[in-house]
Amino acid sequence: MNEWRETRAELALAKKETAPVSVVIPCYRAASTIARALNSVAAQSYKPYEVIIVDDASDDETSKVLSLLLKEYGESWLKLFFLESNQGPATARNYGWEQASRPWIAFLDADDTWHADKLALQLGFMESHPEIGLSGHLCGAPQTLVSGLPKRLQISECSLSGLLYSNYLRTPTVMLRREITLRFPEGQRYGEDYHLWLSFLGAGGRAIFLDLFLAQTHKADFGDAGQSAALWRMEKGELAAIVTIWRQGQLALPIFAGAIVWSLLKFARRLLITGFRQITMKFYD
Repeated sequence: MNEWRETRAELALAKKETAPVSVVIPCYRAASTIARALNSVAAQSYKPYEVIIVDDASDDETSKVLSLLLKEYGESWLKLFFLESNQGPATARNYGWEQASRPWIAFLDADDTWHADKLALQLGFMESHPEIGLSGHLCGAPQTLVSGLPKRLQISECSLSGLLYSNYLRTPTVMLRREITLRFPEGQRYGEDYHLWLSFLGAGGRAIFLDLFLAQTHKADFGDAGQSAALWRMEKGELAAIVTIWRQGQLALPIFAGAIVWSLLKFARRLLITGFRQITMKFYD
């Protein structure tokens, strides 16, 4: 299977008292955003069993904000862990993964939020399809979040080669089975999630994508270090993931070569668009 295979499915909302889901949220310098992210989890129509927040050695007011949130939500539902040194999102997510007690794990970033029916809808589909080990959905700007849910869903199943050319799986949208033995690559700060998705599919796992905006991101476009620098760090992370999967024997050489060329072309295109935007902004300023 070389492309995203599309199908349609009836909308199925899971309906139980508590979702058998552990939500994992890594955070770093998230004092201004973590409460908003956690509020969107607490507002779920199908409330998760627990939320695990892993603070990656923040050096701002994050720990104080987390202490207040712990008092508000209670330690039986909100579990806090603090890493002694900043080790990156891969290590923080893996740590939260190991602490999780439920059979399903959903990932959220500290500066993103969820639609109220995200868990109910996503888990409703996955529980009725035990052959699927991982799922994701659309994530966009705040105005893209869906207001009403359709009666039928557009579902796409991803192949390894399809993911190489169309990576729609963003970590704040992903739900997976806790029993999966793979993990995010420790120490890799960019492309670590892409590495895991590729490894999962390369090992024969099955992943699907729900064509609905059930998450919204509040991230700045490319961070504080400069647009081109941030783009290159992201692209290098994806390239490193592709090379690693190839070295593990999960990619044929022609597919590997094509993916590398495509990744570099994609970076060049992003860089040109970014440069044009910067020139335009300076012109109008």
